[in-house]
Amino acid sequence: MSNEQARRGLAAGVGAFLIWGLMPLYLRLFDGISAGDVLAHRVLWSFVLLAVAAAAIRGWPRLRAALGRPRLLAMLAASGLLIATNWLIYTWAVLNGRTLDTSLGYFMQPLLNVALGVLLLKEAFPPAKRIAVALAVIGVAIVTVAHGALPWVSVGLALSFGFYGFIRKYTAVDPVTALIVETGFVAPLAAGWLALAPGGLFRHDLITDAALVGAGLVSIIPLGLFGFAARRLSLSTLGMLQYIGPSMVFLVAVFVFGEPLDIWRLAAFACIWAGLVVFSIGGLRAAAIPARR
Repeated sequence: MSNEQARRGLAAGVGAFLIWGLMPLYLRLFDGISAGDVLAHRVLWSFVLLAVAAAAIRGWPRLRAALGRPRLLAMLAASGLLIATNWLIYTWAVLNGRTLDTSLGYFMQPLLNVALGVLLLKEAFPPAKRIAVALAVIGVAIVTVAHGALPWVSVGLALSFGFYGFIRKYTAVDPVTALIVETGFVAPLAAGWLALAPGGLFRHDLITDAALVGAGLVSIIPLGLFGFAARRLSLSTLGMLQYIGPSMVFLVAVFVFGEPLDIWRLAAFACIWAGLVVFSIGGLRAAAIPARR
């Protein structure tokens, strides 16, 4: 892959995680609306907007080609369900004052990528990666013991998005086509949910309804950027970029939303941050060895 392609992938990845870092501020516009309703709007309008985009860029031949590949469809159906699950957990958490838990989950993400690479791709598991993953496990254990329950928001977000990224890395299709198929699998469920809801599709004030439609756009732009980046960057590079989003979400949760940062949650963050430092240093050293040869 050329350096130009890698640079474009890097720019797309950074853009995706910047938008995701600010996403809680947008979702807070929907206080008082159920997470299920918000998710249904996100999915439905994402699909509609993607269909418009496909028409604008004459992407229907690529879509027809994708629909004729059963294995690809199966992979995109799985990734569509995974991203819908991820959106639901994330939306529920932000609307219920659990934004810090989402930050913790996405800080775990790079270390989960390491685990996926080792378990599924038989990638090397040097000491730095082992220590990093162990520290992440310790962080989860601290929160679990202190609060008497598994931090399901954090773990659920990390797992759903981790497997989503893994599947998307191996789907040889352009981002717009992939997103149309993904959301197309879930859109009928979203439309049914909204059709059965009291009051119909547009049942809020004009600004809120417009923001719900806009949630589709806010959802697909970073996903499209991420899909573009995932095809052009290594899993480890994607993992490094993923520090951007949770760092911004952490700051928003603490300093904008005023969520409490108790000693146990801080200890969990400290373990995972330490794991990320170890992982990053190990990656930089590994990259420096070939450069010296």
